[in-house]
Amino acid sequence: MAQTGGPHSPEMNTFKKAIGRIAGATVVPLLALILIFEEWGWEPLARMLGILAKLPVWSQIERLILRLPPYAALLTFMVPVLALIPVKLLAWYWVAQGHTMLGLSVVLGAKVLGTAIIARLFTVTQPALMQLSWFASLYWGWKRWKDRIIARVRCSPQWLAFVVRRRRLARQVRCALLRLRRSFSAYRPG
Repeated sequence: MAQTGGPHSPEMNTFKKAIGRIAGATVVPLLALILIFEEWGWEPLARMLGILAKLPVWSQIERLILRLPPYAALLTFMVPVLALIPVKLLAWYWVAQGHTMLGLSVVLGAKVLGTAIIARLFTVTQPALMQLSWFASLYWGWKRWKDRIIARVRCSPQWLAFVVRRRRLARQVRCALLRLRRSFSAYRPG
């Protein structure tokens, strides 16, 4: 008698394909949005915190971090990553308790601040971290994977339509501001 419902049965293959389609339709776009945010925010936020390096105390801290051996640099890099976990858990708890705006605001704030701190720390610790062969291997594998996902997103019809709408909106805002400026300059006294 033929076995049905086993791990290699047609029913299970159909189930696996359905799960794959659902994940592809939900998880991948969400992950892509997170990656796009990271990509968009990483450099500007790192530069923003880099401005703090002009302050004597901050500059001294960064010089100390630059001299750290690889594993100490890794620990320094991981501290803010781990420190944000309780903040994010608390924020999601607030969301679950019905304080949606508070929770989402804290998540967003933690994401932006965390990205800024982690981006700057990575910039400072990267030379030491890349001395760890396993870290360098993981980093370059992650970077290749992330770049492929972002390239796929940027070639998608949805992204291209978003870019067109964003440019159109920017042009409309510029034109409205120009008209507003002209109307104010026409009413100057004297």
